[in-house]
This record gives sequence, C-alpha cells and structure tokens, in this order.
Amino acid sequence: MKIKFLMIGLLGLVSATAFAQKGELKNAQESYDQYDVVKGQKILAAKAKENLSNAKTAIDKASANEKTATMPQTYALKGAIYGALAAQDTVPATATPLLATAQEALKKAKELDAKGEYKKLIADGDLNVAQYYSTLGVKDYQEGKYDLAYKSFDAYRQIFPEDTTAIYYTALAAGNAGNTDPKYYPLALDNYKKLVTTKYSGNSKIYRYMATVYLISKDTTNALKAVAEGVAKYPTSSDLREFEIRLGLQAGKENDILSKIQAAIANDPKNKTLYYYQGLTYSRIADADDEKSAKAKDPATKAALSKSALDNYAKGAESYKKAIEIDPDYFDANMNLGYSLMKPAIDLYNTAVNLPAAKQKEYEATRQKADAQFDIALPYLQKAVNENPKSVDALNNLRNYYRGKYDPAHAADNKAKAEDLKKQIDALPKGQ
Repeated sequence: MKIKFLMIGLLGLVSATAFAQKGELKNAQESYDQYDVVKGQKILAAKAKENLSNAKTAIDKASANEKTATMPQTYALKGAIYGALAAQDTVPATATPLLATAQEALKKAKELDAKGEYKKLIADGDLNVAQYYSTLGVKDYQEGKYDLAYKSFDAYRQIFPEDTTAIYYTALAAGNAGNTDPKYYPLALDNYKKLVTTKYSGNSKIYRYMATVYLISKDTTNALKAVAEGVAKYPTSSDLREFEIRLGLQAGKENDILSKIQAAIANDPKNKTLYYYQGLTYSRIADADDEKSAKAKDPATKAALSKSALDNYAKGAESYKKAIEIDPDYFDANMNLGYSLMKPAIDLYNTAVNLPAAKQKEYEATRQKADAQFDIALPYLQKAVNENPKSVDALNNLRNYYRGKYDPAHAADNKAKAEDLKKQIDALPKGQ
C-alpha cells in the first residue's frame, strides 16, 4: 500500500511539473495578449513594455522545457513576441538577433501548425517582423541609403506580397537606388508593374513613375506605352494627361500628340498649361515646315511648306492667347505668342531685303507689311521681358523686333534699343 501511495505521489509530481511549464506558455500568451491590446497607446507605453517583457520571460521558460518546447503554440508565440521586441529595438546590434529568433520560430510554427490553430498568432508575428523591416527601411530611406532601404522594404514585401504599401515602398526605394546603380531600375519597374494590377489608390501616379524610370533607362517606347496605359485607365487625371503630352513633345511626336492635347483640354478646359502645350505643338510643327521650306528646291513645294508653317504659327498663336486669357502673366505663353506673331514679320523682312534694287516700291510695301506685323507682336514681346528680364530668349525676341522694324522716323531710337538689349544679354551669366 505504501508503494502504491508513493507511485501516486510521483505521478502527481510529474503532472504538476508539466502543468507548471504549460502555465508558462499560458503566462506568455496572456502577457502577449495584454501587450497586443495596449500597444500603440502612448499613455500605456510603459505597461505595454512591461507586458512584452513578461511575455518574453515566460516564453523563454516554455521554450526551454522539453514538454512545451516543440509545441506549435510555443513557436508561434515566440515568433510574435520576439518579432515585437525586434520591432521596438532601435539598436541594430541587439535587434538583429531578436529578429533572427523571431523568423526561425515563425518558420517552425508554420511547419507544425497543420490545423491552423495558431494562424492569427503567426500572422501577428509576421506583422511584427514586417514592422521591423518597414521601420528600418524608412530610416535608411530618409538617410539616403536607398539600396539598404530597398533590401528592408523588399523583405517586408516578401512577408506580405499583396500589401500595396510594401510594393510601393520597395519600388520607390529601388527607383532611387537606381540613380547610383542602374541594376535597381528593373526592380523598381517590376514592383510598379505589380502595383498597377492592384487596387492601390495612387495608381494614376504610379504610371507616371513607371514612365519616368523607363525614360531614365533610355526606353522612350515603353515610357510612352506606360503613360498611355495610365491615361486609358484614368482618363480624368489631368496630371497624367499633361505628362503624356510633355513626353510626346520631348520624343518629337508633335503630330501624334495633338489629338491627345485636344482630349485633355476637353477634360480640363480651364487648364492654361494645356493650351500652352497645344500652342507649343503647333509652333514646333510650324518650325519643322519652315525648315523644310528653306531646303526645298521646287518652288511649289517651298511655297506649300511656307504656307503650312504660317498656318501653324497662327494656330499656335491662338492657343497661346487662350492660355493668356486664363493667366495674363503666363510668361512662357506671352513669350511664345510674341514670337509666333513676329515670325511672319521676320519672313516679310527677309523677303524685302532680298529684293533687287530695282524693286524699290515692292520693297517699301513689303517692309510696311512687316512693320505692321511686328507691331502686333510687340505687346507680348515686351510683356515677356517685363515678367522675366533675365530670359535670354525673351530679350532676343524683343531685340529682333527693334532690329527688324523699318520705321525710318525712329530708326536711330530703334537701333539704340536693340543695342541696349544686346548689352543686357551679354551681361547675363553664360548659360542663363
């Protein structure tokens, strides 16, 4: 009978020991739960820290006991607790081992939790680890360490591959890292391409970022393709439409871009910049026709191209006027309008000075026509100089006005004004 009692006593001792160790697991769970409730509340920061510390003490004891060490709950809790500790630690030397422990425990928890009993706890652990990488990535990004920021954000993204913030941060860091190491540009593009397939709220801007990375990579074709796809998806985005127009003009696709500008104006009729771009497009088409006319040998071809150039300058002038109606002080529109109106005057001037001496009457008549056209341009030429007296282009345009004016009664005055403008131009820093 005494032996029997002794056995009962031993069994009771074993059960109590196992219960005590499972109690540590319970303590770890309760302490972590309490931490989870109060974390993020500044007023309870000290309490949260205490709870997390208690959770670590308990989980370390549970992990050390052979009865509970290999339980999926133990691994899941350890991963969540150590992940939280790593996320809160601002010292890399101490945070790194905490992170490694968390990742190892979470990996084991996922292998053992076949029934998914601790799915939420494991997800909490992943979130804590992701928070660690996110915080580190932000710090590195703010310090201009874009390659390291990319590495951290990419680790965050791999934990939550569908998280749009993770994808966006990864792409952004890669794009900036590419400025010093081009190998990161394809990584930026891969993430941007992924992002636009999601419901990310900022995707209209992402198409612009994609196009910019393509441009930096000297891939204009895909840049145009990316921005066109963006406009098709977000037709009301004025910013994206403007970018498409600028990109098209930069790529020398003036004829292709006109319809896009007109669609953009229909979408945003009060946008002065769109009217300016329309004017600029017509002006560039006119410049191209004017250049072809100068090189043409056949008189009929030369005349047709010259007329086309003048027509497009006139269309450009009308567009600039609409921009100025919205903003009378729009410098670029005033300057370009002045030039567009002066260009026919310059052509008339050149025609007149190339006439034979025997055609004096025709010379006089042509110069007078040129003068009248010069005067139409003058208010806008002067306005541009008033707005930006350090613009070489604006000063040169106004100087050409005074050089081209016939006006014999004021010839000396006009010559003096032209010379004064030349002095102003020469006084400007080179490359102004």
